Amino acid sequence: MSSRDRKKAALYRKIQRLRSVTNSSAVNKTSIIVDASKYIEELKGKVERLSQDVASSQSSNGQNSLPMQVTVETLEKGFLINVFSEKNCPGLLVTILQAFEELGLDVLDANVSCSDNFRLEAVGGENQGQDDNIDAQVVKQAVLQAIRNWSESNE
Repeated sequence: MSSRDRKKAALYRKIQRLRSVTNSSAVNKTSIIVDASKYIEELKGKVERLSQDVASSQSSNGQNSLPMQVTVETLEKGFLINVFSEKNCPGLLVTILQAFEELGLDVLDANVSCSDNFRLEAVGGENQGQDDNIDAQVVKQAVLQAIRNWSESNE
């Protein structure tokens, strides 16, 4: 087989592979290449739409994806609540304090930093007039819900 025949056979295989990949039903080379070109344009459009979806998803979840750390420890008479975020969270402290109030927790002592990041360390004790006791898990869930509410209101 001559060099020319080998090249022709290789080109034929490549055109058939291109036809297969692009799901073209064309028979001649020119039509297969036109179909492949259309297929590439469709793929570019899909990539662009997906990129836009990812970008809009990231921007809409920008507040929701805050890396927050919340821990609640049970003390003899109350709870030690720690909340930390690497980002500043204006208004979050008020939202968390409202959650404490709804639970009937009195803030006995607190240390708060809201400058470059958000850090709250609070000792909360149950109101004396409360009949039902709350546990650390309930407090943690209330704080996490307050963070979600704050995040949604800041979107």
